[in-house]
Amino acid sequence: MRVSVCVGAYAENPYCIPGLEMNVFCLEELCYCLKENAFLLDLSLMNDELLNWLGEECGLGELKKILHPLVHKQGALSAFVTAILNYAGLYDAETVGETEQLLKQGAGLNGMEKRRKQIDYMVGKKKYKIALRGYDELLEKWSALPGKGDVRPAPDFLAALWHNKGVAYAGLMLYEEAAECFRQAYELGGGADSCLCYLGAKRIQLTEEEYVDFVTEHSTNYHGDFYRFSLDLEKRLEEVIQEWEQQPEYLRLYNRRERKENGERWKADEENSHLVDALKENYRRL
Repeated sequence: MRVSVCVGAYAENPYCIPGLEMNVFCLEELCYCLKENAFLLDLSLMNDELLNWLGEECGLGELKKILHPLVHKQGALSAFVTAILNYAGLYDAETVGETEQLLKQGAGLNGMEKRRKQIDYMVGKKKYKIALRGYDELLEKWSALPGKGDVRPAPDFLAALWHNKGVAYAGLMLYEEAAECFRQAYELGGGADSCLCYLGAKRIQLTEEEYVDFVTEHSTNYHGDFYRFSLDLEKRLEEVIQEWEQQPEYLRLYNRRERKENGERWKADEENSHLVDALKENYRRL
């Protein structure tokens, strides 16, 4: 049985986290909200109201004293949040470190940029379906923004959004949708990576003959980038294949094929069954 010891008292009156509009009643709830929404936090979190709530409602006068200099001497938001997380002891050092890095990456970004970074983080964690919903929400918000003024994020924002949406689709093996996203990203200034990913998605989606026809047909598009990048893609693909053939996973697959050819099919089938079970479990987790 696992027992968790809470730090401080359970507040009678909740604290509403600025920007998140979430009510929390104890230090652990505060820590959870800060960690899960790190990219959405801003300097409005660092205020006397929070300090007083921690001291008076939660009985954490010591933590209030630790945080006071950060609030009144304009300390970094990342230092403020990590001080709270470390005091609570709810998360291990690795998790606290990851949260600190997320906060540092989000410094100076506006709301939409922070949200995109948060969704990008979900892609890195292979939470592809959640990420795709988030990207669609951001695209809707973008289309509703005024055409002028300072409300729009940096010019490369939209290209990066489309590119990472393509990565999410590719993670789900939906290569046609991924290719369209990478195309959008490249046309918006996404650069070489977006073009390579576009061609890579098309290469997986199409047959060998169809892909060659596709590259030939579009070789003069985008100032000839298709032809140049297609050569680069083939070179990278060859390098990846060579690297893959040195990996333990490849060697295990090769050994299974050898067993089949040598009349030991039952051994190969047993190993395949274990592999399928592991893949299914990983799919359920995702």
